Amino acid sequence: MPQRDAVHIVWFKRDLRVHDHRPLARAAIKGKVLPLLIIEPQWWAEPDMSARQFAFMAECARELQEALAQRGQPLVVRVGDALETFEALRRQYDIEALWSHEETGNAWTYARDLAVGAWCRANGIAWHEDRQDGVIRHLRTRNGWAGRWDKLMAEPETEAPAALTPLERTARTDRLPTYRGLGLAKDVCPERQQGGRAAGLAKLESFLFERGETYRAAMSSPVTGEHACSRMSPHLAWGSVSMREVAQSTWARQRQLREQGGPAVSKWRQSLVSFGGRLHWHCHFMQKLEDEPALEFRNLHRAYDSLRHPDESDAARLAAWTAGETGLPFVDACMRYLAATGWLNFRMRAMLMATASYHLWLHWRAPGEHLARQFTDYEPGIHWPQSQMQSGTTGINTVRIYNPVKQGHDQDPTGDFVRRWVPELAGIEGPAVHEPWTHELAPTILDKTYPTAIVDHIEAAREARQKIYGMRRSDTFRDEANAIQDKHGSRKSGVPHTGQRGKSAKPGTRRRKPPATQDQMTLSFETSKADDGA
Repeated sequence: MPQRDAVHIVWFKRDLRVHDHRPLARAAIKGKVLPLLIIEPQWWAEPDMSARQFAFMAECARELQEALAQRGQPLVVRVGDALETFEALRRQYDIEALWSHEETGNAWTYARDLAVGAWCRANGIAWHEDRQDGVIRHLRTRNGWAGRWDKLMAEPETEAPAALTPLERTARTDRLPTYRGLGLAKDVCPERQQGGRAAGLAKLESFLFERGETYRAAMSSPVTGEHACSRMSPHLAWGSVSMREVAQSTWARQRQLREQGGPAVSKWRQSLVSFGGRLHWHCHFMQKLEDEPALEFRNLHRAYDSLRHPDESDAARLAAWTAGETGLPFVDACMRYLAATGWLNFRMRAMLMATASYHLWLHWRAPGEHLARQFTDYEPGIHWPQSQMQSGTTGINTVRIYNPVKQGHDQDPTGDFVRRWVPELAGIEGPAVHEPWTHELAPTILDKTYPTAIVDHIEAAREARQKIYGMRRSDTFRDEANAIQDKHGSRKSGVPHTGQRGKSAKPGTRRRKPPATQDQMTLSFETSKADDGA
């Protein structure tokens, strides 16, 4: 039998690039590299995955294929189960080691990685994993976490290998499947962002030098946020551009602005300071899921287990919310915009989840799955902690019940955004479009071309507030909340227990109110100071 190639497998997952890819660079130094991308149908069948995500990922993968082919060793694509793929490759090659980045994914990928680790140990194959973001495995304490993030991001970017030695025995490679081939539902998203590294770098450049000047002020509204936000979140989620590249490019631009000086750059500098903070928060939220994977499915604070039940959700309300037909115009406009673009600014993401959780009184899991599928930039480590935070089940965060009508007036004062995405209301001019039930045209529109609001948002918010705060009055609630804060809370705020009164506090003592922005982070990573929506 001919001697088998000794290879180092580089497993590309959500890190679809060759630049600043340490596993690839380290493996290339050791010997021949077999670059591998496994398209796993079972993963894509999970309820948080969608065709729009796959389309973006596939565009990134095609550019990765080109980049590796230019270096002499094309990407090997396999469609199927990861363990079966690795076992097939083990029979063909002498596998020296497996290399990849660490991943904080959903429960399915977590279980998959555990199985791959067991397979590696059983076959005597070393699996080398590198960090590509600020998440720290087996973290014992959050103390000093931000400093460790800064240190990692300040390390030099890893150059892509100039060339890869071709394998003597070519590995079989599959075509990238279509969404139909994976059994995914048709997912029309006409204004979806383009995937791939070239598109990601172009977005980063335009944000840092053209679009980002108004970021701090403009990110709250879907009208202005579409342009002013970085739009890097899907590229970070799928790894076409690394977090280190984004951080260092931002720091370089900040240095340039400091050197330039003068009042003309003040707005730029403020915006990039805000953006830099959001990069920290991006990984801060991923760390929560890394430390406690179960929060993808169960309440972080267990006192809320009796509050809402995932199997008792009102199907009619959930269907109206997902379709953008709640009769609350700004909510519906945001949902339809998201369906068409795959992206939405932070405040509106938070409002959608809050409306589902408080006004419609739905358990966060089903709305969370729908939003995950809609987000091209779906990042499980950010999404699920945020879903719980906006639903009031963490026990440590300020309860934020957004007033969906007030948000419409604040973020879309002319009503043009609503009229564009809810054309049934196009005949109502000006800001009155946010409250069509008060307009003279209401009898000709409501329950004819557009539904009457399915809830009284004022009364629903009042009832939800009473239920949520009613759970927070016991000492046992506070004890568990303090333990959650110790494990998951930000150290930067300086509030040790997020406003929870300790046992030693005297009755009637005013609790220290946490900053309004504490732990208030986006489901992608664009964020803003939220309000209680009064």
